[in-house]
Amino acid sequence: MKTLSIDVRPAERQDAAAIAEAHRSSWQHAYAGLIPYRALTKMIERRSETWWRKATAGPATVLVADVAGTIAGYTTVGLNRARALPQEGEVYEIYMRPEYQGIGLGYTLFGEARRLLKSLGCRGTVVWCLEESHHAVDFFRSNGGIDAVEGMEDFDDIQLKKLGFIWS
Repeated sequence: MKTLSIDVRPAERQDAAAIAEAHRSSWQHAYAGLIPYRALTKMIERRSETWWRKATAGPATVLVADVAGTIAGYTTVGLNRARALPQEGEVYEIYMRPEYQGIGLGYTLFGEARRLLKSLGCRGTVVWCLEESHHAVDFFRSNGGIDAVEGMEDFDDIQLKKLGFIWS
């Protein structure tokens, strides 16, 4: 009998290529048809292996979901960037490769991200997502988030509404 290992751990420099691939596939899956093609392509291309290698060194923390040596997804966390909100921590992004979605890994990764922020002394967490990204909206609501604030995000002169989910 084989045992499958699943680990949520801090990303390391040698994970950069795998995180870049997880980023590419998850963003194409999540945003195709929602974010204009040119803007989405630029955003994906900007996050190369080199970019992720630097990101693993901080200042944000990158966690990965490692399934038997494959990076199935990632999250980045740090201090809340929206100074008007009282929540001190922020999950900047959380993405799973499409083939790993729907099996609970995202919940595990998100839970670890929130635990990490709390262990660092952050009171409360905020996460932003596009309103039209129904999968993300449902995910954050099912994790107990309250969509308490709104904002706008600009993609090639097209503005899309974003929702800020909070946890106290």
